Amino acid sequence: MQYMLIFQEKTDEVAKREDPKHAEEYWGAWQAYIGSLSQAGVVVHGHGLQPPHTATSVRVVDGKREIQDGPYPDAKEHLGGYFVIEVPDLDAALEWAGRSPNVHNGTTEVRPILPPRQA
Repeated sequence: MQYMLIFQEKTDEVAKREDPKHAEEYWGAWQAYIGSLSQAGVVVHGHGLQPPHTATSVRVVDGKREIQDGPYPDAKEHLGGYFVIEVPDLDAALEWAGRSPNVHNGTTEVRPILPPRQA
């Protein structure tokens, strides 16, 4: 079964990516985690995302498109990236989620992939 691991990171945690004092530790933890996922052969695909300030949000209100730079200002966590993994069951997906580097400073959401609809 396929599950998406959705990594929500706090703003100060995302900032570690570019901080010379913390970048090596930050990226090292992610590289080790991604290496483990790959070595186990469970990765279908996945990507990290650029920092939240590069985002553009779009919504339609009363039929008019509204565009806002960045994520919504009241957000305390931001989408940092995701992986789609293929594992036997939810317990296995939760095990992988619990090993992600951001579980100590953010959230890893686990969500089953919706299978394609049969015509």
